[in-house]
Amino acid sequence: MPAVIVLGAQWGDEGKGKATDQLGQRTDVVVKFNGGNNAGHTVVVDGEKYALHLLPAGILSKGVTPLIGNGVVVDLSVLFDEMEQISARGVDCSKLKISAAAHIIPPYNRLVDNASEKLLGDKQIGTTGRGIGPTYADKMNRIGIRIQDLFDPPTLEQKVRSALAQKNPLLESVGMETLDPEEVTRELLSYADRVRPMVVDASLLVNDALDEGKTVLFEGGQATMLDIDHGTYPFVTSSNPTAGGALTGTGVGPTRIDRVVGVAKAYTTRVGEGPFPTELTDEVGDELRKRGGEFGVTTGRPRRTGWFDAVVVRYASRVNGLTDLCLTKLDVLTGYDTIPVCVAYEVNGQRLDEMPMNQSDFEAATPIYEEMPGWSDDISGVRTFEDLPQKAQEYVLRLEELSKCRISSIGVGAGREAIIVRHAL
Repeated sequence: MPAVIVLGAQWGDEGKGKATDQLGQRTDVVVKFNGGNNAGHTVVVDGEKYALHLLPAGILSKGVTPLIGNGVVVDLSVLFDEMEQISARGVDCSKLKISAAAHIIPPYNRLVDNASEKLLGDKQIGTTGRGIGPTYADKMNRIGIRIQDLFDPPTLEQKVRSALAQKNPLLESVGMETLDPEEVTRELLSYADRVRPMVVDASLLVNDALDEGKTVLFEGGQATMLDIDHGTYPFVTSSNPTAGGALTGTGVGPTRIDRVVGVAKAYTTRVGEGPFPTELTDEVGDELRKRGGEFGVTTGRPRRTGWFDAVVVRYASRVNGLTDLCLTKLDVLTGYDTIPVCVAYEVNGQRLDEMPMNQSDFEAATPIYEEMPGWSDDISGVRTFEDLPQKAQEYVLRLEELSKCRISSIGVGAGREAIIVRHAL
C-alpha cells in the first residue's frame, strides 16, 4: 500500500476521517491535499472523539508525519487554535509539516465570503463563511498570499494592498467594515515565527518518501459531488476533492498512485444548498438524521438525509478510478423493514442509469428505487462479513454491484475498531 488516495464518494461527511485514521496506523506520511477549515473529520479513538478541521487525520497516529499540501487553503488562527486544543489532549503535533506553496486565508476573505453570499440573496450557495471560496478565487486570479510570503514582509504587504484595493469596495457596498492593509499585514506576520519550523517543499517530501519505499496516504476533504469541476456546480466547494486533486494538491505524478479508496455512507447526506435526488424531507429523514447523528463537525448544521444513491457512487467510481469502497454507518440502518436504494433516475419521462450530463436535468431527476429487505439484529459488535445478518450481507453485495467497485470495508460503529474488513488494502 505505498500510495493511497482516500476521498469522499458522495457529498462529504462519509466518514473519511475514520477511514484515514485506520489506514494511517500503517502509514508513514498522511497528506491533506485540498480544502480548508470548511469541513471536518470526526475520529473516535479509545472512546475519545476528536473533531479535526485543518489538521490531517494522520496526526492521531503515532509515528506518522502529517502534512498540509499546497492544495489546502490555511487559516493560520484556526490552525494554531486546533493544534493547541489537540495538544492539550495529549496529541503530539510536533511532526506537522505544511507546504510553502499553500495559500493563506487572510482576514478579509472571511468578510468577502459573507458579503458575496449576502449579494446572492435567495440564490446563496450555502458556504460556511470561512473564506475558502474567495481564497481559491484569489489563487486563480494570482493575487493570493502563500505561506512562503510570511518570510518576505515587503512582498506580503504589497500583495495585501493589491488584494484590498479590490476587496474593500465590495465590503463597503454591502455596508461591511473595510480593512487597513497595514493591520492585516501585521496580523499575518505575527504567525511567521510559529509556522517557520513546519514549512517544507511538500512535493519533495512526498516523492522522497515514496522513493524510500514508505507509505503515503492522501486525505481528501469534502467529496466528489462537491468537486469544482465534477460536482453539482455551482453548489460545490472551490477545490478538487477528486483523485486528480490529490496529485496537483501535493505535487506527485499519477504513476505513483497505487490505490484510490472512496468512502460512502450506507445512505446519503448533504450539507448546504443544491440538488439531492434521494433527499427525505419528512419524518423518515428526521429519524435517519437522529440515528446517524447527522450534524456538521465544523458548523453544527443539520445534514440533509436520503437513501443510498447508486448513481452518484457509480459516478464517483468512474471519475476517480476507484479501486475500493469503504462503506460506513451500516449499523444506522438496523431496524428498517425495507431499505430503498436509488438505482437510476427518471428525467422528463426517461430513465437514466448514469449521471445526467446537464445540471438542469440533475435538478429535475427523481429517484427510481429498488426495495431491499432490512434486518433487526444489532451489528455493532460484528467483525466479519459472514457474521452479518443475511439481509445485511445482501444489502452490501447489492450496493457493491450497483457501485461497480468492490466494498473492501464496512463500518458498523463510530469507534476505530468497529469495522469489518473484506479485502485488506
